[in-house]
Amino acid sequence: MKVIVSQEIEQVCPEFVGACVEAQVENTPYCHELWQEIEAMGERFRRELTTETLKDITSIAATRRVYKACGKDPSRYRPASEALIRRVLQGKELYQRDTLVDLVNLASIAYGYSIGGFDADRFVGDTLTLGIGREGEPYEGIGRGLLNIAGLPVYRDAEGGVGTPTSDNERTKMTLATTHLVVLINGYDGNEARVRENAEYIQRLLRRHCHSDGGSYNIYK
Repeated sequence: MKVIVSQEIEQVCPEFVGACVEAQVENTPYCHELWQEIEAMGERFRRELTTETLKDITSIAATRRVYKACGKDPSRYRPASEALIRRVLQGKELYQRDTLVDLVNLASIAYGYSIGGFDADRFVGDTLTLGIGREGEPYEGIGRGLLNIAGLPVYRDAEGGVGTPTSDNERTKMTLATTHLVVLINGYDGNEARVRENAEYIQRLLRRHCHSDGGSYNIYK
């Protein structure tokens, strides 16, 4: 996939750097080894963080700043990474969906970046553009129904919005039938080295748990 960062995003976050991981995969309903990794990371985070200090994680703090700059309240429309870590710190179990969804959630928790995972065969066209949501723009969040994305960073394909840091779209969501995966990492903190680390971490997880060679990734700004 080709990914373009629009001028409106450059204006509110000139330091933005993203990564697009693309791979052939096999999804499964559940992976015990992956959940062992998820539980171990949850235990470590509960030792090291609180629901207050998690806001200081640079990747989360930067995403919250961009929400505010775009006109969205990050406490009402929480970035997915913050919502996931908050749930872990509160001692609540993460929702178990399927291996690909669980894997993307783990990668988001590990680095604090809001990450979108997509069935690439459901995209319309071969280009995604990162912009800002508009008033009245139709968008169906996964498990959330119609979502007001005005003021949220949003990736769009040729048909419309497919992903925001709060929720991805039902139209392009991963399912058990997904074999062509695209994962987008949103580095609003501008830390390219850490974004690359996150992409390579996802590749390792795909090799271990999804019968994949890990695919490839590219950086976009």
